[in-house]
Amino acid sequence: MSTSDLKKVPTGSSSLKGSVKEIDVSSSSGGVELGPDAPGHLHTFEHEQSLVLKFDVRILPILALMYLANALDKGNLGNAKTNGMEADLHFKDGQYNTILSVFFVPYVVFAAPVAFVGKRFGPARVLPILMFIFGSMTLLSAAVKNFSGMMATRWILGMAESGFFPLVIYYLTTFYRRGELARRLAIFYAASNIANAFSGLLAFGVFHIKDSKIPAWRYLFIIEGAATVIFSVFAFFYLPKSASEAWFLNEEERKIAFQRIQEDSSSIVNEKFVLKDALKIFLMPAAYAWLGIEICLGVPIQSVALFLPQIIARLGYDTIKTNLYTVAPNVVGAVFLLILAFSSDYAKLRFPFIAAGFLLTFIGFIIYATIDVERQLHVAYFACFMMTWGTSAPSVLLSTWYNNNIAHEGRRIALTSLGVPLANLMGLVSSNIFRNQDAPKYIPALITTAAFGAAGAALTLLLGTYMIIDNRRRDAREGVVRKARDVSTQILREGPKSPEFRWFL
Repeated sequence: MSTSDLKKVPTGSSSLKGSVKEIDVSSSSGGVELGPDAPGHLHTFEHEQSLVLKFDVRILPILALMYLANALDKGNLGNAKTNGMEADLHFKDGQYNTILSVFFVPYVVFAAPVAFVGKRFGPARVLPILMFIFGSMTLLSAAVKNFSGMMATRWILGMAESGFFPLVIYYLTTFYRRGELARRLAIFYAASNIANAFSGLLAFGVFHIKDSKIPAWRYLFIIEGAATVIFSVFAFFYLPKSASEAWFLNEEERKIAFQRIQEDSSSIVNEKFVLKDALKIFLMPAAYAWLGIEICLGVPIQSVALFLPQIIARLGYDTIKTNLYTVAPNVVGAVFLLILAFSSDYAKLRFPFIAAGFLLTFIGFIIYATIDVERQLHVAYFACFMMTWGTSAPSVLLSTWYNNNIAHEGRRIALTSLGVPLANLMGLVSSNIFRNQDAPKYIPALITTAAFGAAGAALTLLLGTYMIIDNRRRDAREGVVRKARDVSTQILREGPKSPEFRWFL
């Protein structure tokens, strides 16, 4: 049977556009119950738009600021290094790389347990607690006297930050439909780029402090750590448990919020976490392809996050200007991230935009590795922009991609809690390929990072192609043409085992 002979399925809930939609929620879902006579039983596209706007205004800015603090506290070591931290703490050769590396061990080991605890007790409470802990560790970093002290604070920092990003992703999936998620997650994740830019700008200002009894890099830790701790207390009392329990919504809006997620995100909303059930995600072969892409993604992301100041230092500027020149690439990277994410949501496609990001990473690092940087400063600096363009967007869209394809909440957080830390584990690779003996050119590190970008693009395109072919095979078997958004997630608990399942490309 040819595709042209197949019957088209009417577009699902994602195409409301002023139509009226009937709500029918099973009481077995463990959330808000809606009967036929319940207020809010009918709602329009305008109702949803108003509801989503409230989430955008009330939730996204708070999460973005929390992640900004997370990124600052994780990445400020590179700024401190340019201000003489190694000499002040009497680091021996290679110990700075060890400090970078040790962070990723607890970050990976504790990610899943912390994420599972977050699912059990609610991200709205666990996220601020994690924030308080990693903020406190940043404050303590300002007081360390030697390598051992910094090692201890970075270890605990890694533990506290391990489940943070997976929990935020899961938390956002309880507020937004699949087709709305990428651009919201991008707005949130753009805080990471802004954090890197702000970190450089803050370091630029702080490192101007003269005639102080303590080194300027310690002030950097004090300022960033104190701000994080204070904001974590506010977030603890502010964040709602879920969309259907948000304190800023009325009763009718809470019911609409629940139904949206039941229909186009989760098979069962607010489902109780069962570890044995969650681990079944690893019976899905596609899960391993996504994890492979996370590995390829991790090296470029960590290379830019940890070593952009050192890469830019090759341009020949002093310490203060080097930190200042990290600002523009990170800001433009955040803008490019938003462009790709909004385009992805508009097109309802993920993998082509992920592959595009990987290719930009590959090109940026190859250019920087192969040109005469000292003679071609403008080209080299432009390559730094390409590095940031190609690292942020794939991370956001990859997390969105596999969350879009998993309707089971427990399995969603299980894969995210392994995938995100796995990408960060690649910081072990980045922190050991940028070696002091290769400075200032770092050619082996640049080539290695470019290779991971190329591999990521290839793997993404292969998986996307498989999904297209499998969707067509499923259409032919059923005799209908479906798209992922045509099928309610309420019936997709078992994923690809369901005949109605279609891959969200």
